Amino acid sequence: MAKDPHATDARLGELLQTIAELRVHCPWMGALSHESLVEYLLEEAHEVAETIEADGGDAELQAELGDVLLQVVLHARLAEERGAFDFHDVARGLREKMIRRNPHVFRPDGSLQDTFPATVEEIVLKWDAVKRAEKPGREHAFEGVPAALPALARAQKLLDRAERAGLPGAPEPLQAAAPTPEAATEQELGELLFGIVAAARRNGLDAERALRAANRRFEDTPRGGTGAAGQRPGTG
Repeated sequence: MAKDPHATDARLGELLQTIAELRVHCPWMGALSHESLVEYLLEEAHEVAETIEADGGDAELQAELGDVLLQVVLHARLAEERGAFDFHDVARGLREKMIRRNPHVFRPDGSLQDTFPATVEEIVLKWDAVKRAEKPGREHAFEGVPAALPALARAQKLLDRAERAGLPGAPEPLQAAAPTPEAATEQELGELLFGIVAAARRNGLDAERALRAANRRFEDTPRGGTGAAGQRPGTG
C-alpha cells in the first residue's frame, strides 16, 4: 500500500530536525566529522549486506537501513553547516541523476517514455553511454573504482569494467588458476586469488559474497572450548 507522500516528507523533516538538534546539544555528535564517520558508514553498509545474506528478517533489515540513512543524513548535515549543500540537494541531485542515466525509462523532464527496452543488455549499454558522456575526462575504464573496496570485490569490479570497455580480462595463466595450488610468495598468492575471482565471475558467482558466506559458516561451526579468546572489547 502506497503511503501518503506528505507523511513521508513530515517524517523526513522530523529526522533532519532531530539530527540538527543532536549536532548542537550532544557533545559526541557535535564532534563528528566527515573523516570520523567513514568507519561507521562502511560498517553500517556491511551490516546491511550481512542482514540480507543471512536472512535476518524485515525488522532487522529496516533497522540496518535506518543506520545507513543516519550516515547519509549526518554527512549532509555536516555539509550544510559549512554552507556546501544540504540533504535536499543530495536528494535532488540523486533524482536528476536517475532520470539522466535511465533514458530508457524517463524523458529529460522526468516523465515516462512511451515504450521501454526489453533486455537488460540494452539498459546496460544506455547506462554506460550516459556515464561516458557525463565524465568525458576519464582516461581509463578503471577510473572511479574505489581503492578502498575489499580486494576480492575490487578484482571483480575491475574485471566487469574491463569487459564492458572491451579490454582484455585476466591473463590465461590466471584464468586457469585452480583453488588448490599452494602459493610460495605473496605475488603468486595474489595471482591465484585474482584467477579465482575471474573463474567465479565466468560462472556468474560473486567471490566476495561467497567468501563472506564461508566466513559465516566457519563462525557458526561448533568447536570445543568455551571462552571468547581474542575478542576485542565492545565488538561482541
